[in-house]
Amino acid sequence: MKLSEASKPWLGYHRAHSKENSIRAYQALVELLDEEFGNVHLEDVTVERILPFINRITEGKKPTTKRTRYSHLLAFFNFIKNNIDADFRNPCDTPMLKKLFRARPSHNWIPLEKETVDEIIFRTAKPRNRLMLELMARGGMRISEVLKLTPADINDRRLTLKEPKSGKEQEFIFVLQRLAERFKDYIKAKGVRPHERVFPIGYEAAREMVANAGNVVGIHLRPHDLRRHAATYASRSGVPIEIISKVILRHANLSTTERYLGKISDTEAMRWIDNLYA
Repeated sequence: MKLSEASKPWLGYHRAHSKENSIRAYQALVELLDEEFGNVHLEDVTVERILPFINRITEGKKPTTKRTRYSHLLAFFNFIKNNIDADFRNPCDTPMLKKLFRARPSHNWIPLEKETVDEIIFRTAKPRNRLMLELMARGGMRISEVLKLTPADINDRRLTLKEPKSGKEQEFIFVLQRLAERFKDYIKAKGVRPHERVFPIGYEAAREMVANAGNVVGIHLRPHDLRRHAATYASRSGVPIEIISKVILRHANLSTTERYLGKISDTEAMRWIDNLYA
């Protein structure tokens, strides 16, 4: 069997079971595979041929992107072995490639204290930057979501996210009343039209802004740290994990949310015990 014949049922399976964003990624991968190996028989797709292919399609990409592409290829070839040809040898399932594209060890994430986040926000003088920081730290938004916002997406305290990461048609963010009011005042003052981006800067500029805000208080700060803080602070304040997962973070399952809540330090554990029995 040629590889192009095997790629069709794999893609058909994901069209029936996967999210829209995943389908787009798999479709792009299939197109690259067919271009390189479409007329090649499965038994001739070897590790010696697949490694240069991976290197070519991930050239200049971040390590996380390279690992993702490798994982997709591994899954594709596993699908062939499990559903089409039981004797097929997965060219990605080798110790060498697994080591080359293995995920970095996870690190325990220490939650930011509310006082630290408040100081970061209060010491940010530029209204645009302060609003962006608050939408992440108090609305649980991803930086990419903040950058996509337009005035047409705002309905009082509810913000609409179009084409979110989940693959849904839209999702909703709920923010504090005072934040919603300052957001609308900012849009009015800047004269932003209904379908123009409220924050017309690039992703790298936004990351740099967040890093600079962290430098002011002496910490290394990344955009996702603020989203994690939104979840952790809500959890420590007694908000049910189901609300944190479905409303604040908009995760598909609770296990993903649990990884966001970070490690509890000994000091924090003792403080909660003291509060509980005070």
